Amino acid sequence: MPERTPETHVIDFRAAERLLAARDPRGAVKLLDSVIAAHPENTAARLLRARAFFAAAQLRPAELEFELVLEREPDNAFAHFALARTFQRSGRSDAAVRHFRLAAALDPNPEYLRAARFDAGA
Repeated sequence: MPERTPETHVIDFRAAERLLAARDPRGAVKLLDSVIAAHPENTAARLLRARAFFAAAQLRPAELEFELVLEREPDNAFAHFALARTFQRSGRSDAAVRHFRLAAALDPNPEYLRAARFDAGA
């Protein structure tokens, strides 16, 4: 295997974005594994890998990655929303509601507000 450089990691990251958009989340995860191994602090790569895990229905790995992103960026509304969707798909509605509401509180995105269901009570 050729030597990995920062440039090849950027290329792999961009290719992973394209693979995810093309509905190949497993291919995206495979590319992102080497990027994250070289740059474990890279939150953007971890968020993309979490999205890819979610798209591949690998809910536990997605949950762990979204939680790691939120440890680093607790005000990341998208990460809260995506974690909530992960909990929702896992049948953990109480945890989902909490993160849907955090997402909506951080960003009044109409999709986040609908999911938060503030009008449904506590």
